[in-house]
Amino acid sequence: MRNIKSNPYTYFFLLPAGAIYLIFFILPTILSFFFSMTWWTLTDWKFIGLENFKVFLSEPSMNIGFRNTIIYAIVTSGLKVILGLLLGVFLSMRLRSVGFIRSMVFFPALLSTIAVGIAFSTLMHPSQGMINTALSFIGFVGPDWLGDTKIALLSVALVDVWKGVGIATVIFIAGIMSIPQEYHEALSIDGGNAWHRFRNITLPLSRPAMNTVIILSFIGGLRTFDLIWAMTKGGPGFSTDIIASIIYKQYQAGFYGISTAGNVILFIVVAALAFPLYLYLNRKEVDL
Repeated sequence: MRNIKSNPYTYFFLLPAGAIYLIFFILPTILSFFFSMTWWTLTDWKFIGLENFKVFLSEPSMNIGFRNTIIYAIVTSGLKVILGLLLGVFLSMRLRSVGFIRSMVFFPALLSTIAVGIAFSTLMHPSQGMINTALSFIGFVGPDWLGDTKIALLSVALVDVWKGVGIATVIFIAGIMSIPQEYHEALSIDGGNAWHRFRNITLPLSRPAMNTVIILSFIGGLRTFDLIWAMTKGGPGFSTDIIASIIYKQYQAGFYGISTAGNVILFIVVAALAFPLYLYLNRKEVDL
């Protein structure tokens, strides 16, 4: 086989993707780091060093924002992994109408996040929402899902899980279906039951799919913004504020340099947490 390096024509096909990556990722990232150290508007800028970072990190809600971001990412990614795995195992079986059930599980992922946030804000209304109305019929008094500072963040996280578990399920189904059938046949010959099949075959050999779900959902949880903003706008108080919502509030107020510094901080936080997690999970993978 010819060495690919000896044929420069091959690299011609990489140029479009490379140009898109350079223009829409590399260049904006470099410019973000630069403008995070400036006071800037659409027509002017002035270099001020690390002042924007100091101002952003001194925000009164910053401690709450960091804590909520980590909690939100852990809760949403954990639930998506657990529910996605269980649904993936169930929907990998030979069931009647399995295609229809898979479609129903995946359907929420196709919906607009803003639309989902607005819809669930109505459903979770403390007095007129359908959820509390349904609970009242069976004798329960529903809480103020989005107005109680103790449960507002968890309420939004559960909506996020409802919307995103379909993607996790599809990834798990793909991982489970790729496991060679010979392993299951060998376990059946040895007298293994469904629990043994799940524990000794499905769980360890679906590790690559699980790692993918963990990384994607964890990064998504750290970077989330639109669902929280559509449902609570960071309230009540600062109880659902996250780093991304604090950044947006700075942008709304016209402090573009501070909001850019916040974006750089969020980029560093995501990289600092996700990259070591990625390396750790890859060391635990079981090769099929």
